[in-house]
Amino acid sequence: MEGYYLAIDIGASSGRHMLGHMEDGKLILEEIHRFPNGMQKKDGELCWDFDQLYQEILKGMKRCGELGKIPISMGIDTWGVDFVLLDRQGKVLGNTVGYRDKRTDDMDDLVYQIISERDLYKRTGIQKQILNTIYQLMAVKRQHPEYLEAAHSLLMVPDYLHSLLCGTKATEYTNATTTQLVSPVTKNWDYELIEMLGYPSSIFQPILKPGSILGELTEEVSGQVGFRCKVVLPATHDTGSAVVAVPTNQEGPLYISSGTWSLMGTERLEADCSDISRIHNFANEGGYEDRFRYLKNIMGLWMIQSVKKEFTKDYSYAEICEAASRETISSLVDCNDSRFLAPESMIEAVRDYCRKTGQKVPMREGELASVIYNSLAVCYRDTVKELTELTGRKFSGIHVVGGGSNAEYLNQLTARYTGLPVYTGPAEATAIGNLLVQMIGGGELKGLREARDCVRKSFDIKVYQP
Repeated sequence: MEGYYLAIDIGASSGRHMLGHMEDGKLILEEIHRFPNGMQKKDGELCWDFDQLYQEILKGMKRCGELGKIPISMGIDTWGVDFVLLDRQGKVLGNTVGYRDKRTDDMDDLVYQIISERDLYKRTGIQKQILNTIYQLMAVKRQHPEYLEAAHSLLMVPDYLHSLLCGTKATEYTNATTTQLVSPVTKNWDYELIEMLGYPSSIFQPILKPGSILGELTEEVSGQVGFRCKVVLPATHDTGSAVVAVPTNQEGPLYISSGTWSLMGTERLEADCSDISRIHNFANEGGYEDRFRYLKNIMGLWMIQSVKKEFTKDYSYAEICEAASRETISSLVDCNDSRFLAPESMIEAVRDYCRKTGQKVPMREGELASVIYNSLAVCYRDTVKELTELTGRKFSGIHVVGGGSNAEYLNQLTARYTGLPVYTGPAEATAIGNLLVQMIGGGELKGLREARDCVRKSFDIKVYQP
């Protein structure tokens, strides 16, 4: 009888339930449920609907029971930085505000009145992004101090969803590091920093490493879904899971976890919290087996996803790539410019940038896509140069995992601009990495090396030469 494991992978635009089991040394995937996700305006704020997400989680789990494929364990991964505050009764305080909301505008200035940007990086090693939890909490402190006063616990998004399933409140390490409130030395909350900022230290839950058993489904949840199973923490930050599934055992691989965001980096055994690393805006995010994901957040395919919604025709992504490849426009934008984070119109944001920088303004849909894809590839090229300088490593190729591994035109451009071969796949790297951590815990795989060997054997990897 196969031993099934369930990964629930929730991204900014959709979520999926993926069952995994081993056959002849290969990992077999089966998608059993998919559902939409996204932020919606509520009381003037961009918010997530966690009640709806939780119902979708239960619906997909119930499907496992209907199929007779009962998982040994399950785990959830999501994006980072977002959180909920809960009162003593476990009720959510305030709106479930998302990271693209404007509430963090100017909150960095308030943080830097307490601790300088340089000292903050030296303590945490995390890339400056206005959406980080540290700035979101400052927004809550400034705009809704009553929430912090009433708060009994703070949980990151996957931690909150796990707590609904098994009743245990804890914070998983890889996601905790995205708060910019964790020490890369102790790998625990920096309580001195938290208290300096005026956040109540009592609300922060114990940090557990990926692979930890959180508990079992509660009686109520078991009754709803029709089975019992363990809840095991994967790397709950989606990039943390995706990096587990990079199909190589080369030491310190160069990767791009390509999706709504492009997370480009390598693995290191020690964090680099130097000022030169800060100036280049690299993060030392927590990874599996105490590795650090030394990476840079790049705006990613969010820009393509956004213009796609504005196009007059519902093109497929393959059609958008094809249209872009036929254009010759040479205009470029800075993908990391804050104007592209949550514009009213991504098309107008791109055009406005080109107009203000004296470049040809893209008008056709293919031109818009070409500008974005070429700009991303140039950003990847520049990031490779920075990583080479900062790590002293010479990289022999780039592994692109996640949904963006299917963007052929972007992969071709990446190989051309960087001068490196680009290895693409698997597309479902995040769900796969989630499953691998559970399977290591379940004894199906002996460790990370064997897990990555398994990925290489199980999934097709396509190569783009420069």
